Amino acid sequence: MDCSGHAAGTEVEEKYLIGSRPCAEIRRKPIEYRMPKRENRSEISAKKAVAPRCGRFITLEGPEGCGKTTQVKLLVARLQSYGEKVVAAREPGGTATGEAIRNILQHDSAGEPIGPEAETLLFEASRAQLCRQVIQPALESGAWVICDRFADSTTAYQGYGRGLSVEGLLNLNRFAIGETVPDLTILLDIDISCGFQRVAARLAIHNGQTLDRMEREDRVFHEKVRAGYLDLARKQPDRFLVVDAARNPVTVFNDIWEGLRHAGLTPD
Repeated sequence: MDCSGHAAGTEVEEKYLIGSRPCAEIRRKPIEYRMPKRENRSEISAKKAVAPRCGRFITLEGPEGCGKTTQVKLLVARLQSYGEKVVAAREPGGTATGEAIRNILQHDSAGEPIGPEAETLLFEASRAQLCRQVIQPALESGAWVICDRFADSTTAYQGYGRGLSVEGLLNLNRFAIGETVPDLTILLDIDISCGFQRVAARLAIHNGQTLDRMEREDRVFHEKVRAGYLDLARKQPDRFLVVDAARNPVTVFNDIWEGLRHAGLTPD
């Protein structure tokens, strides 16, 4: 497949458990795309016996151009087709406070350079507000919450990308989110060149759009971010579902749904 998900003539020699063809013409180290641990029926029943029915929290992560927003829409629509109550959220944003912070972080509304530490704290402030105002109430009501980025973005971008202490960021994340931990994190992995071809295509379609602050960072930064995501997934295999996102959106979504089913998280 090429970066837009269309068939290409060049195959890439890589082995995947989820997804078999990455972006054509890009050769890189093999990445093992895997599913999280499957919960057996007794484990699922035991959890239900301990606590009353509550919602599910799914987050989507990945480098620029990986297709998170598209997959959020597809996942929300599929869950709603089963009659589930679903809340879609995004980071930064999702609340009035969060959207004001988003304008600073992504669109330079403050009109000045933002240091890595200030940038991190702004992300955490938006996240803390989103958790208390939107995510936690939704989960307590029994709804599904599907979030476009969450705490792992800060670890990947500000930790692995900017070079801030990963351990320090994990502690900040814990402070910001409290007990609001995802049931599953879907990492949409894509080669950086492929991702930015998609970003360029998006800008061509939406005349007048420009690259945001993060998209304007150099290639080295984005390679570090991608490597950071993959490192987090290796360290937390029970929470992460890693999917090859260089294929067409329907194929990617089918793998996401199968991963949710494998983890005992689908309503069917």
